[in-house]
Amino acid sequence: MFASKKDIVGIDVGSSAVKIVCLRESRGAFQLESVGIMPLDPETIVDNTIMDSTAIVDSIQNLLKALKIKSNNVATSVSGHSVIIRKINLPVMTDSELEASIQWEAEQYIPFDISEVNIDFQILSPDPQDPSQMNVMLVAAKKDFVDDHTALFVEAGLNPVVMDIDCFAVENMFNYNYGFVDDEIVALIDLGASATSVSVLRGDSSVFTRDIQTGGNLLSEELQKRLGLSSIDAERAKLGERNIADVDPDAVDEVLSEAIDNLAQEIQRSLDFFAATENDDQISKIYLTGGVSNSIKVKEALEERLGIPAERVDPFRNVKVKDKEFDVEYLNAIGPMFSVATGLAMRKVGDK
Repeated sequence: MFASKKDIVGIDVGSSAVKIVCLRESRGAFQLESVGIMPLDPETIVDNTIMDSTAIVDSIQNLLKALKIKSNNVATSVSGHSVIIRKINLPVMTDSELEASIQWEAEQYIPFDISEVNIDFQILSPDPQDPSQMNVMLVAAKKDFVDDHTALFVEAGLNPVVMDIDCFAVENMFNYNYGFVDDEIVALIDLGASATSVSVLRGDSSVFTRDIQTGGNLLSEELQKRLGLSSIDAERAKLGERNIADVDPDAVDEVLSEAIDNLAQEIQRSLDFFAATENDDQISKIYLTGGVSNSIKVKEALEERLGIPAERVDPFRNVKVKDKEFDVEYLNAIGPMFSVATGLAMRKVGDK
């Protein structure tokens, strides 16, 4: 196996861009070595399906070359409707006993043929209501979906040594930078271009996850459709730029407010679903990450609709950054887009 953790590069292939983070670990602390992003055409990945693998492979190789990264060992992740995450309740047993019976247990919860999925699990805690039962996080991903994703890296001449789930990579990043507080309940909301992932944590345990198949593209698409903007101008307007030729700022605000409210409503539905399954548990804070978290309007809309304070995540908050090598202001501006890649770069070979 690979003795050195620093050999692993975190690569997040999203629907809008490839993002890479390389960290160096020393005595439990991380230092930023490389960070980079390469945009992808909108048709490259559609509805979590890879439409143009060559474009992705080229982007990965070009980005690694530009960043002068030599390591071939990669941690990457998947998400979307081909990935199922369920918190389930089972009789108390050991890891090895569960390993032997997980296929049978999983059949009751997975909407795919069990032979078509890769399965993993983590025992979370005993059931507080019934000591003979335990809470288990069950994860299943369709084999062909994972194989397609893995093939990108093999084709790029790389060695994928860790395959993660996006929301767990974000939790890993969050733990290092913000830490977990016993019994405190927080929500991590990763606002991507084409999807939004909602994770609820109680202390260091993930107690609820849900993917919403809509994201920041919704805002851009509404601006293009209703105001006739180009994709570039829609992106500028979405991020708050006011001086765009022949564009009425008030009209932009109206379209954005409606689109953001629709997005906030979807997130509220997920959190309402969590609240309905838990007993009087209150989320104390929301942490926002992903490219759309740069929008002040999104943050304010969520705070208003949910009545919970929200904070934009900085994935490099506790990561050592050399001022001479990186523009700290730029890192702060782009940071939330790199939450998944940063969490991946913190992984070790053999991590579950």
